Amino acid sequence: MIPENLTEAREAPAEFILLGITDRWDLRVTLFLIVLPIYLGSLLGNVGMVLLISLDVRLHTPMYFFLANLSLLDACYSSAIGPKMLVDLLLPCATIPYVACALQMFVFAGLADAECCLLAAMAYDRYVAIGNPLLYTTAMSRRLCLALLGASGLGGAVSAFVHTAFTFRLSFCHSREINSFFCDIPPLLAISCNDTSLNELLLFAVCGFIQTTTVAAIAVSYGFIAVAVIRMRSAEGRRRAASTCGSHLTAVAMLYGTLIFMYLRPSSSYALDTDKMASVFYTLVIPALNPLIYGLRNKEVKEALRRTWGRFC
Repeated sequence: MIPENLTEAREAPAEFILLGITDRWDLRVTLFLIVLPIYLGSLLGNVGMVLLISLDVRLHTPMYFFLANLSLLDACYSSAIGPKMLVDLLLPCATIPYVACALQMFVFAGLADAECCLLAAMAYDRYVAIGNPLLYTTAMSRRLCLALLGASGLGGAVSAFVHTAFTFRLSFCHSREINSFFCDIPPLLAISCNDTSLNELLLFAVCGFIQTTTVAAIAVSYGFIAVAVIRMRSAEGRRRAASTCGSHLTAVAMLYGTLIFMYLRPSSSYALDTDKMASVFYTLVIPALNPLIYGLRNKEVKEALRRTWGRFC
């Protein structure tokens, strides 16, 4: 006969309590006033980028096809975290239902991993454009672009399914309090009463595989790009190549730097209170910065914005 307390321990909790970033009311109000414009700017910038690329026919190229999908991913995965976080900052006690917690983890993890794969596809696109510009539109056909986009989405979905399924098979009997502002993997493993070594191994294996292969693809692409740029005789061609690649490399460095810091390290080194600020950076700040990085540094985007603004005004 199973004891009553053991039976209760094995049952899934109805909801989790999100401890958030801080329990001080004044700091929470301050954070709300900081995070709200960041999230709205992220949403406006990314959705605006998607609409601008859709409306301007001169931007209907493989490069901007990938950029539009990157902006769409940023808008979606910041929206998986931002609105809930903003509401919780103004509540005395923030909770999230068990099923909603699993759904939030699945959506966020899938979109984040899909973005890693999409950045690798964008690196290959830049290599083709710079290394063989005359055959660019032929080599980067619509079918290939859709295949690369589909592979990115499939990779993100498989990774998210593995992490979510193996995380929520655990029992959470130590506590219902998640030391974070959203349902992330390390805080949930910290409150489980099961052995989490398999989960940690999967975290290293799956995230490590995705990030290692995509980083390798980006490195190889930029190795060929560097060779192509060195062979260029035109200073203007080198400047344009450096401009478009510089934006992409900045986005890659920001995203991969925070993801590697958050997930590819031993569980003994997790400091959840410190990791919260890194989580804020890659869930809200990076999606807000990407439209600025690709827009302010890109002459074609600025010209398209002027044309579109003149057309409607």
